[in-house]
Amino acid sequence: MTPEAPNSLLAFVAGIGQRAVGAVREVGYLSALLFEAFYWLLMGHRRRQPVRLRAIFKEAVGVGVNAIPIVGLASFATGMMLAIQGIYSLRTFGAEDQVVLGIALSVTREFAPLITGIFVAGRSGSAIAARIGTMQISQEIDALRVIGINPVRYLVAPLLAAMLLTLPALTIMSDLLALLGGALYCAGELSLPPAIFFSRVFEALVIDDVLQGVAKSLVFAVVITLIGCGNGFGVTAGAEGVGRATTRAVVLGSIGIILADMVFTFLTSR
Repeated sequence: MTPEAPNSLLAFVAGIGQRAVGAVREVGYLSALLFEAFYWLLMGHRRRQPVRLRAIFKEAVGVGVNAIPIVGLASFATGMMLAIQGIYSLRTFGAEDQVVLGIALSVTREFAPLITGIFVAGRSGSAIAARIGTMQISQEIDALRVIGINPVRYLVAPLLAAMLLTLPALTIMSDLLALLGGALYCAGELSLPPAIFFSRVFEALVIDDVLQGVAKSLVFAVVITLIGCGNGFGVTAGAEGVGRATTRAVVLGSIGIILADMVFTFLTSR
C-alpha cells in the first residue's frame, strides 16, 4: 500500500462526514425556518406584526393560480396515460372493465398530488429561490432587518400560507382532470360513457382516498416552501450563486417530494 492510500481514504471518509454534518445542519436550519414561519402566522397579530392577507393572496396567485394551466394539462395527460396502460395490461386477463378502479385509486392517492407537487416545485420553487437569492446578494434582506422587518415574517410566512392554501386546491383540480382524461379515453376505447365511468369512480372511492392525496399536498407545500426559501437565504457569490441556488431548489424540492411521498404511502398503506 502506497503512503498516499491512507491519506486518500482519510480524505474520502472526512468528505462523507462533512457532507453528513452539512445535511444535518441544513435540516436543522429548515426546521427552525418552518417553526418561525408558523410562529409569525399564528402569533404575529399579538406582536402587532401580522402577516398581511394581501401578501398571502398575492403569493397565492403566483404559486397557485398561475400554475393551473400546466398542472391541468399534465394531469389530463396522466389520466389518459393511465387509461391506456391499464387497458393494455388488463386486456391480457379479460378484465378491461376494472381499469376504472385502478385509475381512480392511482390518481387520488398518488399521481394527482405527486404531479402537482413536482410541477409547482419546478415552477415556483425555483422562482422563490431566485427571488430571495437576488434580494440576499443585493443586501435587501439586510435592509429589511435594519428597518425592523423580520425577513421570515415578510417573505417566508406569506409563501407558506399561500402554498398551504393553493396546493390542496390544485390537487383536487388535478384529481378531476386526470379522471376526465381517463374517462374520455375509456369512452373511445371501451365504449364506456363518461357518466358511467364517473359513477363507478364514486362507487369505488371513499373519502379517505381523496383526503390522503390532499394530506400529501400539504406536506409537499411545506417541502417546496422551505427548500426554496432556504436555498434563497443561503445564496453567496453573486449571480452565479443565484443560479446554483435555483437549480438546487428544483432538484432538492423534487427529491424531497418523492421521498416524502414514499414515506407517506408506506405509513398510510400498512
